[in-house]
Amino acid sequence: MKCQRPQYFHLPPHTHTTRTMHKTILGIEGTAWNLSAGIVTETEVLAEATATYQPATGGIHPREAAQHHATHIASVIRKAIKSAGDAQIDGIAFSQGPGMGPCLRTVATAARALALSLNVPLIGVNHCVAHLEIGRWQCRIDDPVMLYVSGANSQVLAYRGGRYRIFGETLDIGIGNALDKFARHAGFSHPGGPKIESEALAATEYISLPYSVKGMDFSFSGLMTAAKEALKKHSLANVCFSLQETAFAMLVEVTERAVAHTEKNDVLLAGGVGANTRLREMLEIMCKDRGAKFHVPEKRFMGDNGTMIAYTGLLMLASGESLSIEESMVIPDYRPDQVDVTWK
Repeated sequence: MKCQRPQYFHLPPHTHTTRTMHKTILGIEGTAWNLSAGIVTETEVLAEATATYQPATGGIHPREAAQHHATHIASVIRKAIKSAGDAQIDGIAFSQGPGMGPCLRTVATAARALALSLNVPLIGVNHCVAHLEIGRWQCRIDDPVMLYVSGANSQVLAYRGGRYRIFGETLDIGIGNALDKFARHAGFSHPGGPKIESEALAATEYISLPYSVKGMDFSFSGLMTAAKEALKKHSLANVCFSLQETAFAMLVEVTERAVAHTEKNDVLLAGGVGANTRLREMLEIMCKDRGAKFHVPEKRFMGDNGTMIAYTGLLMLASGESLSIEESMVIPDYRPDQVDVTWK
């Protein structure tokens, strides 16, 4: 089930909390290549502004991305505030991790400065949890199993016992990074995922590639190596198609196991790789077979965005969560299962 809404949508209050959330929060996201500032209230996205770093060659260079963020962060925040009609800001949320250290530090510095100048609370948000919360909000679901697939992260999560537990995850690299590595080898520019998806449409056959699911976890490094080798004997289209089919089947298998284990009725797809049409098709088939409902947020909320940081910050502030400046250090390896979900 796709959840498409207008650019600035209005929603009734979510039923996940009885606390009052009549606040306006500005959130800043900048864990990797996308810098974004979003402003939300409990029921409305007021604004979002974005500036994206594009490497000249290869993948993301952390220091270059951080320099890009430092150059553009003031204008991005000003644009968001202007778009929100100069709304009164009641709190500043920022992506505390996980992510690239130089990028995280740039965003955190700006967030601290804003919180101090406006004399409002500072909220450190886990980037992965934010993907889940924006999906729950937009798709109007309470308790899904979430498949989170991005450049650096590939995880299957669900709520249990006060935290979002990781039921399965990559043992080496994230699916997005894996696809980008293959894409660079094949001569595609960054980002490579959409180009692989497009090339796969011309495929005529499936090539057998290593399928690596280990318990509830998956591994992509061997698959990438095999796909690169396959290019020596097979067409680019056929390798791209086979790579997608194999990698996505691994992700869907672990997601299905989590659904069976938790007995939940909703599956949420999140993260930039979630824009891939074939991955969506495979998840939808799995959900239909299991009698579960499949949910995909609007595309602009699939990738990294400031709105998801702002909205999760809103939930956290409403439940009494905030940071002092001294506590606001960034956490590049911040896992979602380290977060106490006090707002559920």
